[in-house]
Amino acid sequence: MSNIKCLIVDDEPKAREVLDIYLQDHPELNLIAQCRNAIEAINIMASQKIDLIFLDIEMPEISGLALAKTLNKNTSIIFTTAFRDYAVDGFDLRAIDYLLKPIRPERFKEAIEKYKAIRAGKGEASQKVNSDNHLFVRSDRKMIKIILGEILYIESLSDYLKIHTKKGLIITRETLTSIHEKLHPDQFLRIHRSFIVNCHHLRSFTKETVLINDIELPISRSYRTKVNDQLMANSPS
Repeated sequence: MSNIKCLIVDDEPKAREVLDIYLQDHPELNLIAQCRNAIEAINIMASQKIDLIFLDIEMPEISGLALAKTLNKNTSIIFTTAFRDYAVDGFDLRAIDYLLKPIRPERFKEAIEKYKAIRAGKGEASQKVNSDNHLFVRSDRKMIKIILGEILYIESLSDYLKIHTKKGLIITRETLTSIHEKLHPDQFLRIHRSFIVNCHHLRSFTKETVLINDIELPISRSYRTKVNDQLMANSPS
């Protein structure tokens, strides 16, 4: 894996300098330019393909979040910011990672390793998303097709599941563990021995709860560290 074209987009000179120094330890990453704002980044991306962008969120005129919404799916994002409150927005935009300033070298390295792992498996992952965008469950003596994007959360009732979807409730005889194995780990997160949530419908979260649409669900103590790490790092840190 080599010649991964990168941009740094940050209005703070010191922040750009730190990232530049960290990138020197990763020769496979080719820094094309340091941009002071979104306009400079847009001009560069208009003339060449960029694989990975290190993107500050709070910038004058055009914010990092606004720029991220214009990027095509082939450009990966690692957000860099001093503000933890943007984590959910970053998650919604499917960022690779979310680095809080001051960025530690080990966290930067972790984000790069995560990006490389995703890049290496991108073809396989894309195929899985395309072919596995639904599942069938048995309910009321028939097999029912459920579109994964319509699932809000899944609730365990012993050997039964209540699958809460945008179109209503489906009850099926299955365990939470078995259905979790069928779901994409980047989209569905187990937060409790009784709950799996669809992160695409995540509105907010704390260390102890998540809000899916208008439903507040608990994060159990045994899952708390893993859940918060993933939410702060997928969006997140």
